[in-house]
Amino acid sequence: MKIAILSRDATLYSCQRLVEAARARGHSVEVIDPLSCYMNINPGSSAIHYRGLQLEHFDAVIPRIGPSTSFYGMAVLRQFEMCGSYPLNESLAIARARDKLRSMQLLARAGIAMPITGFAHSPDDTSDLIKMVGGAPLVVKLLEGTQGIGVVLAETRQAAESVIDAFRGLNAHILVQEFIKEAQGRDIRCLVIGGEVVAAIERVAKEGEFRSNLHRGGSARRVAIDHRERQIAVGAAATLGLDVAGVDILRAERGPLVMEVNASPGLEGIEKTTGLNIAAMMIGWIEQQARPGFCLKTGG
Repeated sequence: MKIAILSRDATLYSCQRLVEAARARGHSVEVIDPLSCYMNINPGSSAIHYRGLQLEHFDAVIPRIGPSTSFYGMAVLRQFEMCGSYPLNESLAIARARDKLRSMQLLARAGIAMPITGFAHSPDDTSDLIKMVGGAPLVVKLLEGTQGIGVVLAETRQAAESVIDAFRGLNAHILVQEFIKEAQGRDIRCLVIGGEVVAAIERVAKEGEFRSNLHRGGSARRVAIDHRERQIAVGAAATLGLDVAGVDILRAERGPLVMEVNASPGLEGIEKTTGLNIAAMMIGWIEQQARPGFCLKTGG
């Protein structure tokens, strides 16, 4: 097969591993910077041009689009879909996952357990917003934050009010979420491919930190998950329509809770921690799904 990887940086670990895995399985693969693409959008002659040339047909496309390039990157991915390339995660599913509020609304509607969450824009009644999620301690997040950036733990009511007031001054959309104390700065990253959890790691926050993101200095170890955790991870990915997803789960006293669903999960942490070839599993899923005359699923 001929496979395209949409990425701004071919030197990133995840991108390199996907290239290696595809070539090891006999496929032709090209890394394409989505911001260097431009599109001909016409009935019967839609095409993608790249650095002065029209791209030939690709059997499949792997989107590795960062949040900072979501708008244009998603437009390029949609154009590949229009031209008949099989997408490892459809543009519509990625859009659902990238919109934190929309993704939580969909998960809640599907009955997927999550921490109690409030959402506001410049709330007039900060006190009621805090009360709504069970009071302090609580977590305040900027809706647009990634990798733990824009996430603050407010340990007292006064601190929560101060943080919310400060975010209000930024004219920002604010998520307020209950703090799951018993998680003790740990979460579970489940890697889902094709409706199956293929790997799971426990991420542990560094001392004095409550965010377990590896980008924030956290550590990771391989972990066994139970049936409920496996079920909720698979359900969360399916709810958003993702074939490949990183589902972050907290172990709470009332059971597993989904914190976030990532449509473009990094491979370095989970591959190095588990020793598994996740990149090859992703290429394997493409081999099962990509086919001539591919037609996108429809949905909202």
